[in-house]
Amino acid sequence: MTQLNGLLSQLEAASKNTQSDLQKLRIERWKTDGSYKKQSLANVDSIQRNLQGALPEMIAQLRSAPEDMPATFKVYRNLDALYDVLGSVVESAGAFGSKDDFQSLSNDLSTFEGARKSIAERIENLASSKEAEINRLRNDLKAAQAQVPATPPKKIVVDDNEPAKKPAPKKKPAAKRATPGTTKPSAGQAQTPPAQPVPSKPQ
Repeated sequence: MTQLNGLLSQLEAASKNTQSDLQKLRIERWKTDGSYKKQSLANVDSIQRNLQGALPEMIAQLRSAPEDMPATFKVYRNLDALYDVLGSVVESAGAFGSKDDFQSLSNDLSTFEGARKSIAERIENLASSKEAEINRLRNDLKAAQAQVPATPPKKIVVDDNEPAKKPAPKKKPAAKRATPGTTKPSAGQAQTPPAQPVPSKPQ
């Protein structure tokens, strides 16, 4: 934690010095074409906006959460981008600017390079620490699981000697009795005609 606070304080001081040195540049006086001057002015403006806005916010986040890997990597990635753009400005100042401007910006670039390397080392250390912590937690979990007794499965006892229960017989419905004189012949049955009286023979 103390090492990180020292690194962040150094980074904040380098940011202020770089902003001051960039303001002293007289790019309009450089002996080069207009398009190159325009590109250099755009690079300086981009660096200034980053140093005044983005970088302080990232530093504050990392300071509040020193062990946070995403916050640490965000600072590193921002320093990496700053180093590339500032390096281009330093190179242009050495070719077209004054020696004093070149020397001041070269010192600022070296400070950012040192901070970037320190943040990269911190990321590596954090990754190793996190990996070791994960392995330790895995081993603790395995040890805890090994100490928990396994619950035996429930057994269902079946008595083969117990006689099987026979299903109760179903009751047949009682047949309906036909009422005398009301039975009608079914369809298809011929009706028997009533018997005719036999005529008696003459004497």
